[in-house]
Amino acid sequence: MANGSMDRRAFSEPPEQHGGNGNGMGHSAEYTGRYVVVLDPRDQESGLNALRSSAGIAPVERVRGAAAANVTELLERPDVSVLFENLSVAVVEVPPDKRFALVTTAEAESSILAAEPERWVYASPITAPQQAPTDFYPAYRSDEDVVARHSLAETAVSLGPALDEQSVTWGLQVIRANVSGMSGRGVKVAVLDTGVDTDHPDLVGCVEETASFVPGQTVEDAHGHGTHCIGTVAGPADPRQGPRYGVACDARILAGKVLANNGRGPDGGILAGIEWAIARGAKVISLSLGARVLPGAIFPQTYEMLAGVALEMGTVIVAAAGNSSLRPGLVSPVERPANCPSILAVGSLDKAMRMAHDSCGGINGEGGEVNIAAPGVSVRSAAPGGGYATMSGTSMATPHVAGVLALLAEANPDASAADLKAMLLAGALPLTHPVRDVGAGLLQAP
Repeated sequence: MANGSMDRRAFSEPPEQHGGNGNGMGHSAEYTGRYVVVLDPRDQESGLNALRSSAGIAPVERVRGAAAANVTELLERPDVSVLFENLSVAVVEVPPDKRFALVTTAEAESSILAAEPERWVYASPITAPQQAPTDFYPAYRSDEDVVARHSLAETAVSLGPALDEQSVTWGLQVIRANVSGMSGRGVKVAVLDTGVDTDHPDLVGCVEETASFVPGQTVEDAHGHGTHCIGTVAGPADPRQGPRYGVACDARILAGKVLANNGRGPDGGILAGIEWAIARGAKVISLSLGARVLPGAIFPQTYEMLAGVALEMGTVIVAAAGNSSLRPGLVSPVERPANCPSILAVGSLDKAMRMAHDSCGGINGEGGEVNIAAPGVSVRSAAPGGGYATMSGTSMATPHVAGVLALLAEANPDASAADLKAMLLAGALPLTHPVRDVGAGLLQAP
């Protein structure tokens, strides 16, 4: 048996197709009706043959590397299954009466490592009114005593001064990106989101390549989420209109549109984006997206295995922890796929180093922890149409982390992806908040 009880649990929810309500905020998972299957990379064909004979999957089209940029139409066809060869993962079409056969085959066939229903994933939305922002932030000094105390909100207020965002956003100030000697020069960061405003005056210089994995939609961002995230990663040192808001001003952006203009996309498009980004040399993949999970749920084996493959191929995946909490009364579990052990999960802080009221926490144990926290409330960045917008959420915290990983990659060109992860967490500033909420602490630039 290749998978055991974990897959049984993954299949325990009914994999019927749901249209969804467009915001992903219901507790029930929303499925596309297809399945994601991870195959043994040394023996992909045995697994596919088993699924053909027992589950009647649709004929398989193989896609490899950068060719994934052209896979959108294939993923839409009900008569085709798609195998991403580098990742060794397939998105398969299965007749409704053969779904149980797919489950039993996945459990019995040793060359099938994992299989799960494909889900819809969302740009992480804010679910409740935001907390009123504070006018103060922790003052930064070099002596350890102050550093040790500055994580307390009370200390932050007493240390003031009032936040000045005339030249640099508060987020860049608290992670010290504005005083880093690094700029991310030459490091590729893939932002898989709702696309990008390719004509934005601040971003035309940093977007190196684009691809849309959304049927019928170009990479242009009619939503705004993707453009905002890309701006936080790599907005320029001297934007057309201040303050500076980009962490790694000289990083190169691979903009993959995996969420439609309504902020929704299936796992298959995200997997295609990951295959494409790795092939194009991304050192970091930033995922400001997710799907809710219930308390006690386990992480998805499919994404965990993909994240492990990505690390081996030199790419760190970072993802938003999710915004479904209603603090202080309710702390919801870290969402999918950030709840995978090999993916960095990012929590959200406000200007006073308080947890964002909606930031999810590590309450689901193995793999479901928050790894690090970053600025995520009232974050200013680029917006479609050449302008600017202020947004909040773990979606906004995540690209801060992606940007700092680019800085670390520039400073340590020979470091492996695992080394970069370790350095990022080791450099975080410990906070007094529960580890459940902030992991290693506040993100810090090298």
